[in-house]
Amino acid sequence: MGMTSTEKILARAAGLDEVHAGQLVMAKLDLVLGNDITSPVAIEEFARFGTDKVFDKNKVALVPDHFAPNKDIKAATQCKCVRQFARRMEIKNYFEVGQMGVEHALLPEKGLVTAGDVVIGADSHTCTYGALGAFSTGVGSTDMAAGMATGKAWFKIPSALKFNLTGKFRKYVSGKDLILHIIGMIGVDGALYKTMEFCGPGVASLSMDDRFTVCNMAIEAGGKNGIFPVDEKTLAYLKESGAAEPRIYTSDEDAVYEKVYDIDLGSIESTVSFPHLPSNTKTLSQCPEVTIDQVVIGSCTNGRLSDLEIAASILKGRHVADGIRCLVIPATQKIYRDAMKEGLFDIFLDAGCVISTPTCGPCLGGYMGILAEGERCVSTTNRNFVGRMGHVKSEVYLASPAVAAASAVAGKIADPARLD
Repeated sequence: MGMTSTEKILARAAGLDEVHAGQLVMAKLDLVLGNDITSPVAIEEFARFGTDKVFDKNKVALVPDHFAPNKDIKAATQCKCVRQFARRMEIKNYFEVGQMGVEHALLPEKGLVTAGDVVIGADSHTCTYGALGAFSTGVGSTDMAAGMATGKAWFKIPSALKFNLTGKFRKYVSGKDLILHIIGMIGVDGALYKTMEFCGPGVASLSMDDRFTVCNMAIEAGGKNGIFPVDEKTLAYLKESGAAEPRIYTSDEDAVYEKVYDIDLGSIESTVSFPHLPSNTKTLSQCPEVTIDQVVIGSCTNGRLSDLEIAASILKGRHVADGIRCLVIPATQKIYRDAMKEGLFDIFLDAGCVISTPTCGPCLGGYMGILAEGERCVSTTNRNFVGRMGHVKSEVYLASPAVAAASAVAGKIADPARLD
């Protein structure tokens, strides 16, 4: 019986010739990740292991990004805990103010993940790194603690769904629209504890940023992980980021999948998730008129340079509508600097936007864009649960950077193609 690429990666990490869905394995880890919300709990649990050092100080990454720069005393205390632990353990990959970034954009940029790696992170969107051909998944803080102490983690081998992609996107359609389409199609539990494997000739037309976005939101369909095959674009990205030598695994022709979905990228339309689930999707042609109060362009889902570039191309020479707050949040310091050098900041500022330092901020209702009762926000983030960005009676509409920028100009959910 053949294996999927995910099964092959986990088999290698477990020291086994083969593994199959449902099997329990203990796998060696290539990277353990934590942030300022989840790490303090893990650090407390770590003390129970009776060790005074992590399994490998080069294979633990700590990134205060949710409430950093510190928004209040509690946030400062959380970050201080993580900072002191990183110093005590001599952890190499600690990134805070000055070299900070949103963790799931920062780690690939820093070359800390390569193809074939097994990565766990105490953050549900750790599944992002599947774009690089790695197995990466979110875990709880206790599992993070065990991973830091032992360099290992238990996994049940996930069964798999295959998404066979063909064709190319239309103008203004992107990876965000693809994953929202998929989540709307299969539901928030349609891939529960399953591998979402994206393959087919259409993959070649997807940028790396598209792939990061798609894998980032695999968890919003319940997925254990999302994963793309390694191709020339992947290898070029890994080389540029200085990542370790890739271990490339491909799925066997006779690998077992629970279900196969065929998707023509050319048929995908700009898509919006309405409150209060990512699966509550509508194409722009189906959307009723929805007036808004705020737009957020950023996050680990859509805060990369190409996201800012498409938003800027729509905002150039235009101004956000009266009464609309438009927040632009580059995902890393490098992206921030590159966007500034390209002149994107002038475009955003001329359009009436505000530009933030890299932070998760408003995505989880932290700060830098909290919603009041009755307010509506179009956001390029990944979740729109009740109260996600503020008041329980506020509303979040998930969309691509192109739709978000067009909506900021129109003051309502809008089609960027109609601004051409």
